Amino acid sequence: MHKALNYMGLARRGGRIELGEEPCGAAARAGHARLIVVAADASPHTWRRAKSYAAGTDQQCVRVPFSKDELGEAIGRSSLAMAAFTDPALALAFVKALDGQEQYREVLENLDAKAKKVKQRQDEAKAHQRNVRMGKTRRAPGTKKD
Repeated sequence: MHKALNYMGLARRGGRIELGEEPCGAAARAGHARLIVVAADASPHTWRRAKSYAAGTDQQCVRVPFSKDELGEAIGRSSLAMAAFTDPALALAFVKALDGQEQYREVLENLDAKAKKVKQRQDEAKAHQRNVRMGKTRRAPGTKKD
């Protein structure tokens, strides 16, 4: 099995992926889809719908070099035409694992920026929790440090 497909299985087990056209559409409309993946042998109508879900947003849409059967096998179904990653770090890892990086350059840049932003928010939340636990003190504005 291809390494990229392993990331799809990992995302499914972690609940970080929506599977099928309707769940993908719902995730995209809610703004949760980070990357919409469409199988190479999916119908032109499916590809148009996936692009329309991502249109006008910063959500990415890519056609991958895997068949519907290969995508389905990766996540434990008989076939799968469309999936939407909801985690930017997993979506980034999936695209990095694909062959032919040059054609996905713009998608990689966008997902990398999103993943960094999410990581920064997580670090800030962790620091806040640590400050709450440890009792970080604040000095009044204009006072000098001793």
